[in-house]
Amino acid sequence: MPQQINKTASPLLVIIAFATVYIVWGSTYFFIQVAIHGIPPLLLGAIRFFTAGTLMLTWCIIKGEKIFIKKSIIISAIVGTLLLVGGNGAVIWVEQTLPSAMVAILVSSAPIWFVLLDKQSWGINLRNRATIAGLIIGFAGVILLFGEQLSSMFAGGSVNSKLPAMLLLIFGSIAWSSGSLYSKHNPAKGSAAVNVAWQMIIAGLIFIPGSLLNHEFDHLQWSQIPMQSWLALGYLIIFGSIAAFSAYVWLLQVRPATQVSTYAYVNPVIAVILGILFAHEHISLLQIAGLVIILGSVLLINLSKYRKGKIDSLQEDEQAAEVIGKRAPVTSASLKEYTD
Repeated sequence: MPQQINKTASPLLVIIAFATVYIVWGSTYFFIQVAIHGIPPLLLGAIRFFTAGTLMLTWCIIKGEKIFIKKSIIISAIVGTLLLVGGNGAVIWVEQTLPSAMVAILVSSAPIWFVLLDKQSWGINLRNRATIAGLIIGFAGVILLFGEQLSSMFAGGSVNSKLPAMLLLIFGSIAWSSGSLYSKHNPAKGSAAVNVAWQMIIAGLIFIPGSLLNHEFDHLQWSQIPMQSWLALGYLIIFGSIAAFSAYVWLLQVRPATQVSTYAYVNPVIAVILGILFAHEHISLLQIAGLVIILGSVLLINLSKYRKGKIDSLQEDEQAAEVIGKRAPVTSASLKEYTD
């Protein structure tokens, strides 16, 4: 059954929610880079996610929601480890050496891994020409992004190569996609807010031993951390980890998922603009070309799902009409008109 859409949602609230998801999630790459200039990367992840998760869980307790469901906490631990430690942790770590704009461009390839790792949907996805074309084009875009670094290595300039960080980011995208799929196929009980709160709390706790092993506390002087790093951390906690996620969940309840998923096209563009304007980052034409190609591939991958959703909706209308004695047959002509 397609997701039910609440048609009475305020248009103004919908616009505000979309703007929050578009701009805030796109800006987190820039603010992560600002924050790690004063706060060690793994400690940043620990503070950000543990604080955000604790605030959300406290709010859920105030609302009277059930927060201790053993199976859901276990699922949240797995999802939080893959999404926030593996996926977001890779982003935080590589931004020590990579421009935030380049990081956002590479992360935009996540939908490609989502399709490849979704084994249960291979029978559908890998038979669709648009999806296959999107995968091929997407990989071409990723390879294009690696072109400059590979050329530098073959030319003898591998000493300062950014290739290891770029590869780590690819593995982070795979971890993010794996966590998303695990969450999809193993739904947790309880409210989404409670489950996400546990994901963030557990991820924050996992970051702590990593920070200790990385000796981030050895020379840390809290009083020397610049104010801009604290402000960036606050932004990531309040807006990146709480506000944007809440807006995202609410949009899924009131708007079609195909519309909500458009954030995947906008976020890297926002990150590139902020990186160039405020961090004075340099993005080559080759990298911009890679971004355009990857976003085009994501569009192709989602195109078939968008059309399938419209067909399913039309078929449901036809079934409803049959029930009330007003048959509206689904013909090949009507399907073509609905999907054009």
